[in-house]
Amino acid sequence: MPRSSKVSRTTKETDVSVELTLDGQGTSEADTGLPFFDHMLQQLGKHAGWDLSVTSKGDLDVDGHHTVEDVGLALGQALAEALGDKAGIRRFASITVPLDELDISGRNFVLHEVDVPAETIGTFDTGLVEDFVRAFAQAADLTVHVRLRSGRSPHHVVEAEFKALAKALGDACAQTGRGGVPSTKGTL
Repeated sequence: MPRSSKVSRTTKETDVSVELTLDGQGTSEADTGLPFFDHMLQQLGKHAGWDLSVTSKGDLDVDGHHTVEDVGLALGQALAEALGDKAGIRRFASITVPLDELDISGRNFVLHEVDVPAETIGTFDTGLVEDFVRAFAQAADLTVHVRLRSGRSPHHVVEAEFKALAKALGDACAQTGRGGVPSTKGTL
């Protein structure tokens, strides 16, 4: 059974569509109206090994916040749906790329210690990265710790965060070949 989902989220501020296949080829595309954010979403799909398609129309004339947060919520919901009961997943993952650790626990929590210099990359406000991570973790019920060890270029800091998140998610969502939910409680 394929681990995939399609999610649509429509509000007065945004119209988001996400298609996700966890056991994909890393083919990803994004069209949110924020080119740098599109690039980061493509990094997420590619490095997690997911097939990912994200489209969003939003009130970018106001700013990027609603688009970035709602994409995070829709993508998090898509991940939660694609994982289903989470039977057979690895669950835990940690990676240094140079940052990130992750648990698909069913309990959302975010520690975000990334001091990205306040800057705009193209049309993308780097301060929105934490909003995306929090929205995504909330909707997918993930525990995510992101720490920056070092970095100077805002572009590279943000890109490293998305790549690290992708690699940790790819590892944590991987099928182990063992049945059952990876918890002594029998549920996540």
